[in-house]
Amino acid sequence: MLKTNLTHVLSEKEHSELLNSNENVMICCGRMGPMCIPVYESMEELEGEYNGVKFADMEFDSPDAKVIRNLPECSSFAGLPFVVYYKNRKIVKATSSIQSRDQITEILDAYFAK
Repeated sequence: MLKTNLTHVLSEKEHSELLNSNENVMICCGRMGPMCIPVYESMEELEGEYNGVKFADMEFDSPDAKVIRNLPECSSFAGLPFVVYYKNRKIVKATSSIQSRDQITEILDAYFAK
């Protein structure tokens, strides 16, 4: 399990349940590495500001993370983390590599207005 204060998605079933029970979801699929940690930290800060968005993480190396790793939207990604934004169970945006707080809020505001 990743050492964050975010909701941890540990299985394909939990991934599905998360999407089915939340309209707006941001999942960061990564490791505890230098490109991922700043994204987790931004997500933890933003969680209190975006009440209508469910923030979660998933371990990239978990076999069940294939639900993120194998998405067509992630097929060209080369760097971790893979971040996927869902609205009503549909992918509205996917990014890879380090993202600043400003880059994340720009996406959140565009797809999940506060």
